[in-house]
Amino acid sequence: MIGKNPLVVPLVEIPIFDYTVFMDTIADLMKDESRHCVAYHVVPLHGKLRFFCCMASDHEKNIVLLSHEQNTSPLPVLPSLTAAHFLFHMYEREIWEQYGIQFIGHPWLKPVRVVEDYPFYSIEGDGVHEVGVGPIHAGIIEPGYFRFSCNGEKVMHLEIQLGFQHRGVEKLFLEKPSGIQRAVLAESIAGDTSVGHSIAHSQLMETLAGIISSPALQCERIIALELERIAVHIGDTAALCTDIAYQFGQVVNEALRTIVINTTQSWCGNRFGKGLVRTGGSYYPLKKDFILLLLANLKEVEERFGQITHEIFTNPSVLSRFEGIGKVSPHQAGMIGAVGMAARSSGVKRDIRWSHPFQAFRKTTYEPVTLHQGDAWARAMLRKLEVEKSIQLIGNLLSGHDFERMPAHPVYELTLPASSFALSLAEGWRGEIMQSAVTDEKGNIMNYKVKDPSFHNWMALTLAVRNQEISDFPLCNKSYNLSYCGHDL
Repeated sequence: MIGKNPLVVPLVEIPIFDYTVFMDTIADLMKDESRHCVAYHVVPLHGKLRFFCCMASDHEKNIVLLSHEQNTSPLPVLPSLTAAHFLFHMYEREIWEQYGIQFIGHPWLKPVRVVEDYPFYSIEGDGVHEVGVGPIHAGIIEPGYFRFSCNGEKVMHLEIQLGFQHRGVEKLFLEKPSGIQRAVLAESIAGDTSVGHSIAHSQLMETLAGIISSPALQCERIIALELERIAVHIGDTAALCTDIAYQFGQVVNEALRTIVINTTQSWCGNRFGKGLVRTGGSYYPLKKDFILLLLANLKEVEERFGQITHEIFTNPSVLSRFEGIGKVSPHQAGMIGAVGMAARSSGVKRDIRWSHPFQAFRKTTYEPVTLHQGDAWARAMLRKLEVEKSIQLIGNLLSGHDFERMPAHPVYELTLPASSFALSLAEGWRGEIMQSAVTDEKGNIMNYKVKDPSFHNWMALTLAVRNQEISDFPLCNKSYNLSYCGHDL
């Protein structure tokens, strides 16, 4: 079954393969390096375990959907896809964690989230010692535990343990019956990606319900998405300056971030865009007075951000801390299935805005920024270049559309098709966001699946710190700025 983003398909139309054929089909698809897996999870259906796999082609801009079934008793023991294609390692670990299904040949079959007696990897030898950081940090971020195996000051291996809170987000999507509850839940999956996750959710629900949002509404959503990207990228640039003790870069960028998030607050009453994206409509359509404010603020931010980033990227002491630190090669990024910024800073051209366009991107040509150095410098520079592109994109969207219209009101009471599978992709500021749903015979949602880009990209951080001084970890960590809560679903 082949479709495009977003998609909805009756379950009866999704082919069910024998597992051997299923594996061989995926192997054939993986011969094309432009393909990667955007979803692979299990849904209990009619007394069996139905495995759904969605393989996306960046060049063909389509998604291949295939499945296989297994009995629930006895629990199946299956050959591992990870053994041949490492990017499946997190998918299979999660399936094993949730359903107890064994994958023979998986190199690292252990839980994705916290359990007692977690089986950490251990290295022994003269001069080898372990350093533990967390799970409680000196701040307000979510818990996460980092165990370093070091030889002196050099990191030999880092293992990251996440998922301490067991938030139950996916289960809550089933327990919350109203559309407004689900909308609020979607924007709370990862607080710094409220708009990105809200777009993925609203797009999913609209696709299921057969709602076609207006071109103006689609443009407004993308403007909000790019504002979110600008704000976080500038804030992360400030944080990177903090970690190398470059206070001038820190304070200037913090002030610029404040301008951007306050602009979002002027639009919808919330600095992080909560309440802005809703299924079928909006409570906050763009008005002329706000457009003038938005354009003025972006002009100021663009000018001042250009000035401060010039200072940052021409400062020898800054460059000495960025260049060559935390390198992840294009091969490594592709192997682990990195997405978004983590992929693009290591030479992998992966961006849903380009490959599987959604909302207003369907009518807007977008070319991703891709760098090949794969180090902290590349991840910092990518932020600068993406801020510039996002400001330009917002200007183009504002100049090409008439936003003075009768706004459509949000729709929360939806009639969904029975026995269907739906999938929605969006490109948040971190990267690829996936949300999918399966409906039962009455059209009720019986399964809801969320994948934050951090699901893949934490592995990139573990690779980045190998053979680095342990003192470089804060810089490497901040250069990715991955989500704890987006991983803890």
